[in-house]
Amino acid sequence: MPEWTDTAIIIDCRPHGEHAAIVHILTRHYGRYAGLVRGGQSRNMRPIMQPGNQVSVSWRARLDEHLGSMTMELADAHAATIMNDRMRLMALTSICALLQGAIAEREPVETVYDATVAMLELLSSDVDTPLWLAAYIRWEIGLLAVAGFGLELSRCAVSGVTEGLRYVSPRSGAAVTSEAAGEHIPRLLILPGFLGGDTKSLEEDVINGIRMTGHFIARRIFGVHHQPMAEARQRLQNMVMLQFGKDMASDITNDHPSHEEG
Repeated sequence: MPEWTDTAIIIDCRPHGEHAAIVHILTRHYGRYAGLVRGGQSRNMRPIMQPGNQVSVSWRARLDEHLGSMTMELADAHAATIMNDRMRLMALTSICALLQGAIAEREPVETVYDATVAMLELLSSDVDTPLWLAAYIRWEIGLLAVAGFGLELSRCAVSGVTEGLRYVSPRSGAAVTSEAAGEHIPRLLILPGFLGGDTKSLEEDVINGIRMTGHFIARRIFGVHHQPMAEARQRLQNMVMLQFGKDMASDITNDHPSHEEG
């Protein structure tokens, strides 16, 4: 009878019958797994079964290919902390949706697990929103690489230089300088300052960054399977652009106040 014990992150939980739940998790050593948790809808288990929580989990089944059953204990209740902030909660929901869409089932991805734990700890902290969003964008870049589409942001794809990078090709995911981009600039994505591009405000960099990764996630993770972009990821991008677009407009207004004639 196959069985294992590991640490895991809950990424989805659905009711099954009257009392049980089918739970999808990302484990540290065994990859993305699903299993049946008996009593998963009980009052005692509901706080544990929240997406984003870290748990200690044991899985067993009669055969490897079976769904199997799980028992779990709470290790870290990230969800309870994150749900108090709407944008952090949206980021958590996006993380879970992307893990579900990008990671093949039962394929070990220890680096993704470790990066996701670090991201959840950051979301649970009091770090300012633009800073954790910059980290979130880096997390998405790492996920793209694991999914088979790494971005080449360290050097210009045309000239090979490592300085003066400004844009990213929406086709190849490679960085280019303004000189190399030439007349193609209007069709390129903007490389954020915290990834080596031209440094602007962190808010503007975050908008450019989430647009950039969103383009490649939609095309290379969901598009290759003829699926639409994960709704949770799109909502996060819309929220970021709305929030920081307002902040940037407010800053411009404050820097250049209108002067009425007396």
